[in-house]
Formats: sequence, C-alpha cells, structure tokens
Amino acid sequence: MGSSKSVSQCTCIFLFTLWNNMKLSIENKFTANYSCSFLTNVPKGIPTQTKVLDLSQNNIYEVHISDFSPLPELQVLNLSHNIISKLDFSAFKFNNDLQYLDLSHNKMSVIKCQFMAELRHLDLSFNKFNALPICQELGIMFQLEYLGLSATMIRRSDFRAIAHLQLHTVFLTLEDLTDYDSGSLPDLSTRNLHIVFPANKDFNFSLLYDGMSTSEKLELFNIKYDLSCKDFPFPPLSLEKEFKTSNLILNNVDLSWTIILRIFMIVWYSHVESFTVKNLTFGGETKLNKPDISSILKYKDQHVVSESLIKALTLEHVRNKLFYFNQELVYLAFSEMNIENLTISDANMPYMLCPEEPSLFQYFDFSYNDLTDEVFKNCSTLTHLKTFILPRNKFEKLSKVSSMTSKMISLKHLDISRNLLYYNEEEKHCNWTETLVKLNLSSNKLTDAVFRCLPLHVQILDLQNNQISTIPKEIIKLEALSELNIAFNRLTDLPGCRHFSALKFLNIEMNQILTPSSDFFQSCQNIRELKAGLNPFKCSCELQDFINLAKQGPARLGGSPKLYVCEYPEGWKGTQLKDFHLSEIACNTALLLVTVLIITVVLVALVSFLCIYFDAPWYLKMMWQWTQTKRRVWNSYPEELPSHLQFHAFISYSEHDSLWVKNDLIPNLEREEGSIQLCVHERNFIPGKSIVENIINCIEKSYKSIFVLSPNFVQSEWCHYELYFAHHKLFSESSNSLILILLDPIPQYIIPARYHKLKALMAKRTYLEWPKEKSKHGLFWANLRAAININLPLTVKTRKV
Repeated sequence: MGSSKSVSQCTCIFLFTLWNNMKLSIENKFTANYSCSFLTNVPKGIPTQTKVLDLSQNNIYEVHISDFSPLPELQVLNLSHNIISKLDFSAFKFNNDLQYLDLSHNKMSVIKCQFMAELRHLDLSFNKFNALPICQELGIMFQLEYLGLSATMIRRSDFRAIAHLQLHTVFLTLEDLTDYDSGSLPDLSTRNLHIVFPANKDFNFSLLYDGMSTSEKLELFNIKYDLSCKDFPFPPLSLEKEFKTSNLILNNVDLSWTIILRIFMIVWYSHVESFTVKNLTFGGETKLNKPDISSILKYKDQHVVSESLIKALTLEHVRNKLFYFNQELVYLAFSEMNIENLTISDANMPYMLCPEEPSLFQYFDFSYNDLTDEVFKNCSTLTHLKTFILPRNKFEKLSKVSSMTSKMISLKHLDISRNLLYYNEEEKHCNWTETLVKLNLSSNKLTDAVFRCLPLHVQILDLQNNQISTIPKEIIKLEALSELNIAFNRLTDLPGCRHFSALKFLNIEMNQILTPSSDFFQSCQNIRELKAGLNPFKCSCELQDFINLAKQGPARLGGSPKLYVCEYPEGWKGTQLKDFHLSEIACNTALLLVTVLIITVVLVALVSFLCIYFDAPWYLKMMWQWTQTKRRVWNSYPEELPSHLQFHAFISYSEHDSLWVKNDLIPNLEREEGSIQLCVHERNFIPGKSIVENIINCIEKSYKSIFVLSPNFVQSEWCHYELYFAHHKLFSESSNSLILILLDPIPQYIIPARYHKLKALMAKRTYLEWPKEKSKHGLFWANLRAAININLPLTVKTRKV
C-alpha cells in the first residue's frame, strides 16, 4: 500500500467505509457526490441540507471554515485522496453533527485540533506525519470509535492521551517508520488493530508482539524479513503472558520457511484461536525433519499456555521461491495439526497427507489447488471432519471421490464444484459416507449417469452447469432430498419427483425447457419454490395451464418476472409470462368444439330464417329455371326456324285473369317495341274463322304457348281447348313449346277430371309461379323473356348456330 497517490490518477472509487466500520443511523436522503471532479477547492453552492458529502479523488489542497459553515446538517464528509498539506479542525466548527471524517491519502504533516463532540470516525492514515497526530482534544472525543493514524516514529508516550478511550478500530500506517519504542502499542484500548508496515523494510517483530498484547483482532500488512534466522527476535516470556489477541491476520508475507515455523510456534502457544496468513511467499531451506516438526508443534513451556488454543488456520494465495523442497515435510506439518479448521487455498498444492492418528479436523478448505483423486485415499483418521471444500482442483472420477468420503463418518458437507468430474456406469459402484447431506457437484462434466452415483441421504444437491439432458427413470431414490439445483444444463422438461418425494426447492433455470409439464405439481406435491427462469419458453395453452397451476398451488415461481419470457412463437417473443394470456376457449378443446357447434347451429338457424324471410328458395328456383331455359333454348335452337312462325308466344288465359294479362304480362314482355311479338286472341284472332280454327292457327304460328293457370283457368272451356291443342303440338313435333304460369294456386280437388292433361303437365313440367312480392317481379319477367326471346324469320335473318 503506497502512502502517496498521483493527482492525475482518478480511480473514481466511492470510499465510504462508514457502513463497514460504524453502525450509524443516517438518513441518506441528502447526498452530494463531487468525487472525481478535478476540483482544487471545495465547490460553492452545495445544498445547505446536505448530510453526506463526498469530495474524494480530487486535487483539493486546502480547506477553510467558510467551505463548510453553510452545511450545519453535515454528518459524513469524505476528503480522502486529495493533496491537503495542513489542516485546522476549526474548519468544521459549525458542523456540530459531523460523525464521519475521512482525511486519508493526503499530504498532511501538520494539523491543529478542535473538539468535535459527535465525531465517531476519524481517518488520518496515509499522510506525511512524523509523529502521531494525537492531540489533547482527541482524548475527550468519547464518541470516537474508529481512528486512522500515520507516522514515521512512535514513542512510548504517544498513545497516553487516548489510552482511556474505548475504541473499536485503530488503523496505523507506518510506511516510512524509522523508529518504534517497544511497548508503545499496549497503551491503546481497541478491539481491532490494523498496522501497515513499510513494504521495503525488514519487519519490526516488536509490532507483532506488542499488537498481540493490545487487541483481540490484529491484522498486519507487509511482513518481510531478510536477516538471518539467528537474528530473529523471540518475544520475552513476560510479554507472551500478556498476549490477548484471539484473531491474528498476516497479509502480504515474504519470509523463510524457518521463520514461518517460528512464528507458528509463537502463535501456537498463545491465546490466538484463529490464525490467517494471506499472500504468503516462503523461501529458504527446509532442513527440519519429522521429529523437529513434532517438537515444534508439541513445544510446551511453563511460562506460556500449556495447550494450544488455536482452532482455525487459514493460508490463502501461497507461493514459494524454492526450486525444490521437501513437500512431504510441509504436508506432514499441516496434517499433524490438532486444530478444528484448516484452510489452504490457491497454493498449487498437489497432495495432502492423511493424519497418522485420529485428528480433530472438522473443516477443510483446499480450494484452488491441484489435488487429484488420490488424495486421502483409504484415510480413516478424519473421523471428525464435517465440512470439506474442494472447488477448482483436478478431481476426475466421481466414484473415487465417493470412496474418499467412505470413512469420513462425520462428513455432512462436500463441495467439489468446478473440477473435471465425470461418471461412467461401467465404473465400480459409488461408496459414499452415509452422513453426507449437502453435496455440491456444480460446474463439472457430469451427465445423466450421475443420478446413479449419489449419496442416499443427501438433502441439498447442486448439479448446476453440467451436461445433464434428462433424469433417467431407473435411478437411486433420494427420499431425503429437499433442495435440487440443476440449472444451466440441457433438460427439456421438469424432472418430476418420482425419485425425490421430499423435494421442496428446485432450480432449473437456464435449461432448454419450452413447455414445462403441468403434471409436475401433481408429482411434486411438497414443492414450495420453483426457479425456472431463463428458459426458451414456448408460450402456449400448456404453458398457461402450468402457470395457472403454479399460482393456485403452494409452490411459487422464484426469481424476477423478467427471467420468465416467451421465446416462441415469434408473435409472443419477449413477452413476460405474467403478461401472457390466451382465452379459455383457445385452450379448451371440448369448449372449442361446443362453441363451434353452437355457432354453426345459430348460423344455420339464422340463414334458414333469412331464407324464409326473404324467400331465398324461390329466388334460387327462379335462377335455376332461367339458367335451364337459356340452356334449352341454345341447345334446341333449330338450324332454321319454320318460316310460318310470326309470334314469340301465344297467350292462353281466362277472361277473369285478363286484367293481370293486359296490365302486367303483355306490357312487361312487349316493353321494348318490336322485340317480342305476342299472340292474344283479342287482337290476333281472324274474324270469320271459328274459334277452334283461330286457336290452332295461333298455336301453329307461335314459338311458344303461354298458359296463365289459375282456378279461373280450369273453369274455362276454351282454355281447355287451347291447352289440348298446345299439348298435341308438344308431342307431335317433339318440341318444348309449352310454358305454364301459375298465377294463383290451384287446389287439386277443383281441377275437373277431364283436365287430366293439365294434372299430368303440372306434375311433370316445371312452371313459373307468379310471386306476390313486388321485389321478385323483375326476376320473374327476366326468366319469362329468356324463354321466348328469339329472332323470328319474318323479322330478322335466320340465326345459325
């Protein structure tokens, strides 16, 4: 850690450590952040109600009382990482509520103190003070909990002014330390002591021993010692008796193996319960043999504690400068430690010895190393081990891992994630310890076969980020399993709980599930939370059924709604499942069929009603007759019409119907002059000839014969004659010359028996029925004109077909 910083380098890190070191209750409603703004002075115009002000990472070189006097409610002020060289605390005279003041990482060498009644956090570390900046005013700041200081020398009397303060944390930066009076630190009364020593100087071990006599927790940075092992200073026995540190942390350590062992010996028989070494680099020769190791670890003296109190040893990020050293000696030293917790992480450790005798180890963390399947093979002395953490090693065969645990009769938690594990069914049977209840196998190379190699009594199982595509039907029943994490795999459907009857939590995020089966909730009746987000959902009726069941049951869908999004079909893509909805009719086949049937029946009824109301059958009938008539006329048209034809049609009717004939029939057929010639007895019968002769003559000279049928027609004798002769022509000439118009309905019972020809014609031939509705008259006349409209030989040239 450097004591100076480049002004031009602005890292823009918000340095509020208040919430890590203090338990303040401050409303963070009014915050002004001016960090990394290239300021040289405190800006004007800061809101007067500001409570939190960040001026860090700037180029401010001085502060004045006028800078902060307009901010009477200020509680938190961060002035770290500036270039302030001197400071008069009277600049904060009007900030009576100020509780947090960070002035670290400046260039201050002189300060003038001012009593600040509410101040709880004061950081003056990483500055340019020669002597510790402790003044009499600090001694009466009874609210003070955190104090950061820096100096190049420390005298025995420096801490006496604040010795009575009950501090929570003291942070000392001694990066340019030139002189230290042994025994100075114990004057402090603090629970936590952090000391940063110069990185390029040999460490003063008096700071270690005094620190261990000062605080419960001691953390030292930059421990380097290049002098001979013979010059290594052991603590005086009188001081060892005063050691009260229970948590010791050494950070950035570069020592020889021999000195490391000596420090271990000192710590081992002190009051330290937790010993942590971070960023450890060791060198030198390792000439100690096994008896030497045992004598160090079992060293006792009447002036120190007779038994080691240490419970936890942690070594993180360990590197060595030796080309060759006796690794077995190192592993032996660790394996023979009778402690509860041992952590050796990121140490490139390829192996670890099994303790020769039953050990007290309860917790192992060997993460980020190079351990393989051969570690702790047939090891029966780890009978108290409960937790084993092994991520990021080089384990490969799951069956061998299971065998490794078989004799760990107290093991409950095993984390072997981020390795190279796989399992083939051809391998030997897995042999797990029966006590294992929590197993982490995430981020390996495991496939579906892993479900045939799992501990029977496991309760929490993590299989995320593997290569699992389905859960086989024939697997070991895990009746105690309550939590299963199978996210980031290749599953296409929910697994169901056939083999996991006690399952309560399931994470199946980031798989390939399109439509989860709604049978899942029937299978997994104990499920309480299902996390299924980040799957490529196909939004369909089946998915909607699944969502509805999830809402109705005791299980809830875990995770943010943003994780549940439709991927298919294209029209729903990007829609959150909470916004996806299909109508019930679209998803219920039976309801859809009933609805379609009802609609069909209604439409048929409606069409039938409309047809009846608007007489559609009659229109269809007339259209058919018109079409057929045109076809017959076209197909039966002779090469050359007889030359004697003079009329398009002869009209036969009863005198009682003459009004309709004269006012409707004739005008509508002859409305275009010369187009149609009708033969009517009133105007075309030749005087002097008999009626029968005139009838026969008119029928012979007419292309068609039109009979207007009505009850009146059957009562007319002459109409009967006309019908008789026309019927005779029909059969004698094999022509289609007869047209019947039913003007009024004729009941069968009123037709005389002698009119048998009329009965036969009405039964066999199609007739035109005169519609009573006026709207239908146009189609009636069109049909009738089409039946008789030809070019007569006497009026136009003969038509050739």
